Amino acid sequence: MDRYISVKGARVHNLKNVNVEIPKNSLTIITGLSGSGKSSLALDTIYAEGQRRYLESLSTYARQFLGELKRPDVESIEGLSPAIAIEQKTVSHNPRSTVGTVTEIHDHLRILYARVGVPHCPSCGRTVQRQSLDEIVEGIFKEFSEGSRIAIYSPICKEKKGEFKKELENLRKKGYVRVEIDDHIYDLEEDLKLDKNKRHTISLVIDRLKVERENASRIADSVEMALHEGNGFVEVGLIETEERKIFSENFACPVCGISLPEISPKIFSFNNPFGACPRCHGLGYTMEFSRDLVVNEDLSVLKGAFKAISGSQDSFTMKMLIRVIESLGDSPDKPFKDLREDVKNALLFGTTDDITMKYKSERLTYELKRPYEGVINNLKRRYQETQSEEMRYWMESSFMVQQTCTQCNGQRLRPEALAVTLKDRNIASISDMTIQELFDFVQEIHLSEHQFEIVGELMGEIEKRLKFLIDVGLDYITLSRYAMTLSGGESQRIRLATQIGSGLTGVTYVLDEPTIGLHSRDNDRLIKTLKNLRDLGNTVIVVEHDEEVIRSSDYIVDVGPGAGVHGGEIVYQGPTQRLIEDPPERSLTGRYLKGECSVPRLEVAGNGDRGWLTVRGASRNNLKNIDVAFPLGRFITVTGVSGSGKSSLVMDTVYPSLKNRLGNSKTPIDTGASLEGWEAIDSVIVIDQSPIGRTPRSNPATYTGLFDFVRDLFAKTQEARARGYSKGRFSFNVKGGRCEACQGHGMIKIEMQFLPDVYVECDVCKGRRYNKETMEIKYRGRSISDVLNMTVEEATSFFERIPVLNRILELLNDVGLGYIRLGQPATTLSGGEAQRIKLASELKKKSTGSTFYILDEPTTGLHFDDVSKLVKVLKRLVELGNTVVVVEHNMDVIKNADYIIDLGPEGGARGGEVVISGTPEEVAETRFSHTGYYLRKLLNPVR
Repeated sequence: MDRYISVKGARVHNLKNVNVEIPKNSLTIITGLSGSGKSSLALDTIYAEGQRRYLESLSTYARQFLGELKRPDVESIEGLSPAIAIEQKTVSHNPRSTVGTVTEIHDHLRILYARVGVPHCPSCGRTVQRQSLDEIVEGIFKEFSEGSRIAIYSPICKEKKGEFKKELENLRKKGYVRVEIDDHIYDLEEDLKLDKNKRHTISLVIDRLKVERENASRIADSVEMALHEGNGFVEVGLIETEERKIFSENFACPVCGISLPEISPKIFSFNNPFGACPRCHGLGYTMEFSRDLVVNEDLSVLKGAFKAISGSQDSFTMKMLIRVIESLGDSPDKPFKDLREDVKNALLFGTTDDITMKYKSERLTYELKRPYEGVINNLKRRYQETQSEEMRYWMESSFMVQQTCTQCNGQRLRPEALAVTLKDRNIASISDMTIQELFDFVQEIHLSEHQFEIVGELMGEIEKRLKFLIDVGLDYITLSRYAMTLSGGESQRIRLATQIGSGLTGVTYVLDEPTIGLHSRDNDRLIKTLKNLRDLGNTVIVVEHDEEVIRSSDYIVDVGPGAGVHGGEIVYQGPTQRLIEDPPERSLTGRYLKGECSVPRLEVAGNGDRGWLTVRGASRNNLKNIDVAFPLGRFITVTGVSGSGKSSLVMDTVYPSLKNRLGNSKTPIDTGASLEGWEAIDSVIVIDQSPIGRTPRSNPATYTGLFDFVRDLFAKTQEARARGYSKGRFSFNVKGGRCEACQGHGMIKIEMQFLPDVYVECDVCKGRRYNKETMEIKYRGRSISDVLNMTVEEATSFFERIPVLNRILELLNDVGLGYIRLGQPATTLSGGEAQRIKLASELKKKSTGSTFYILDEPTTGLHFDDVSKLVKVLKRLVELGNTVVVVEHNMDVIKNADYIIDLGPEGGARGGEVVISGTPEEVAETRFSHTGYYLRKLLNPVR
């Protein structure tokens, strides 16, 4: 049996015909500079071929639904087992998807609650039980002493108005003799007349007898008769007293009369109409029209106070608004905020009295007399009635906000489901617990022997899955958390925990940077998880840059020596310890691991005292009403363990608050926090890892604006002017100069029905995007297509005499992107590459010196050497007088900060507080800070 996965002649992307051998049942790290070819080897070669072979084993019919993978450009791969990739991507963007549904723990909990949950009346809270006929009879013998005289009643109605003539007549015809009405016994043969305007309680008297074992058969027959007439209810009481006991064969409240549906797993699913809250349909929130978004209270109605109403003052809608105001004795010239409160309410929510208005159209004049509907009521009606998704989206994005559902209070389920409890907790409340709290809760559940027989195995499975999530550092998240709010690292670790839970063996797992979003404190748990996956008998291949994870591996494949065209070679492959002790000269990774190289700590020329941006009362998510101050004109890192509240502070509080204040927000967000010192900031910019474009037409040249200057350059050549070619001729996005066969794509998509779509090089332009006439125009011997095919390094040399182009290209070089091609499609760029292109684009702008930059984990996908370049770039932004705030776990970046805001001390409910704020040295000296502990080890301060 093969002991290695043997890859021969891999040529995917920039891989240069490489040969690699990876030992099976080992933890192997593939590392190297960003863009060196790590993902090309791990994901695009090894994983892609493993997936392709598995899908190829299926029938043609099955493959048409699953899709197929193109064979990677590799000579051969031997010893490959079925492959599973755990990549950097959010689990789902569906609002119905939660951590509980993704991990399937919620499905297990639904069964648990359906089998051993205790149902209650959703109205009065009484425990509701369903009993069989035999259980009811046994219950009578338990409740009433031997020899006592009892009466068995069948409840007909409770506290209802009416004469009930038909009901009483039907009972008489069935042969019944006595009935109890409002605590008095009557003979059914009597002429009973009830006051139809009063509420009555009626019970049919079925039988009177003694509680004795020889009467057991008679009691059973009477109870059965009572259940039949009483819709599943029977009342049993002592004749001498008014004491009564109610039994039911249904899940129904004997007092309120509310019947519960069958307690089955589907009633606990918010994605099933049977269990979802009828108001929010299981989403937990509703879209409601916001008064603040509908009306600008600083303007008058005549000046356009209502944003949803357009048109002149002569329009019908505007005339109606004016008439409403005038009929209520106020002036339409006043700002909306100065109108009387009753007038405001009439305009927004309508009137009950008729409003009379004469309206003249082009053809006729008529008089209208009716109540006014109100602007918000009108929008609500149109929203409910429209069949247009565009109209619905326009209303939601312009005038509506998400509000917690008022019926289920955000718990997503119908009242009957929420009334079923286990240890006095319903399924929604335990889903709101953190994973650690839920794990402790489940362990404390005490089951009877009978219950354990039913759900014992299920409980074990729930505990096991929760433990896996804790082991990968996700003890702080909740099952009710929306999957779309998870970071890439969190979603990846959830999938990792799920895979461990599956217990598969003999599988090749390929992971792409599982340490994203993970604090150094939590790395040990992740490493332990990866080793557990290996010890189950799997091959674990991890694309990673984290030093601790690399040092914990069995085997390393170092790709390089550089990036892009300078990479694609195997610099080292072998045992990890050997690389650390004796790294090859070309292995940058080895030199960093051995300590020969390190990320330097850079000092920045001080910007002086620029003041502070202070956030007061930050309480989003798990933040505990904290006050935080950011020094302006500084490089600031916000740190803390996973789930401590970093993104809640920076992305959910500071960023939207600044956008609101600076007037950059189309839809103001209520963050619940106040800002001080924001006047010193003129703009706020988030530089994230989202793509620079979602189509292959977008590329680094177009995004940075460099391509505009290049097209200008070609349009000014002597040949172009002689032919009358303008700048537009050199665009591949418009007709004229592009190849029309592929419409400027360079590739043509061919649909293959049940086979995957095939992209082939355009046989007209040979992938060059332009037509023959356009490519005849040369600048220094190169066509426009040749320029797009240049790497940034090549273009820097080519355009060295043109300052405007050279400056942009040098900035791309500075952020470590010298290897990418100017025309490289945006869809092929990694998140880290896209983020650095954005950084370069910001640096090329003329700085105002008062910009507030926010970056969320910019070190994702970056090698030690790339981190060093990134720090220099960020420091340049600060040197220009700007403020740079980075949410980060990388200690090399943190040690370079001017100021650190450390949140914690733990994640989830145990976080959300400021542990320490100050310089790296001050944080390193803080004994109760997890960040301080690892920073202290890095800085080695004098103690």
